[in-house]
Amino acid sequence: MREPNSPSDERPGLEGPGRFLMRRSDRIFGAIMIAVAVFYIWTASLTPVGFLSDPVGSKTFPYIVGAISILCSLFFIFRPDPDPKWPGLAAAAKIAFAIIVLFGFAMTLEPLGFIIPAAVASALISYQISPRPLNAAAAGIGLSVVLFAIFRYGLGLGLAPFSRALTG
Repeated sequence: MREPNSPSDERPGLEGPGRFLMRRSDRIFGAIMIAVAVFYIWTASLTPVGFLSDPVGSKTFPYIVGAISILCSLFFIFRPDPDPKWPGLAAAAKIAFAIIVLFGFAMTLEPLGFIIPAAVASALISYQISPRPLNAAAAGIGLSVVLFAIFRYGLGLGLAPFSRALTG
């Protein structure tokens, strides 16, 4: 049984159903992420494998990502934070901005290639962490080139560095 003066009792505005959901938010998040990962793996299983497939494969890489997501989600379910602290409005806005940036990255990956969208997305997110424009731009460019090298040469994925319209 919990002591009456535990730290969670000192937080204002957390009484009744709100406290119940707050204490179970990690488990709820873990369960939702397992469902998303299973759906991701299922959609990867529907992907047709072409004649010229990558060494990692058009199915293997999503399977690896999905499996790692499931393992991480299990951690949230079995080892939840006993007193989670939700971000304030400013932090939530930064998280929402990062999600929008990553969505934009996904939408521009095919038409622009990997390096330009990755550089822009990395720079914008880096700027959110430390608002120094030159450092953010350098981090964006550096990350995009290093990630491209890892995915292309380390994992053997068939990523295009730039769009065909840019390279001719």
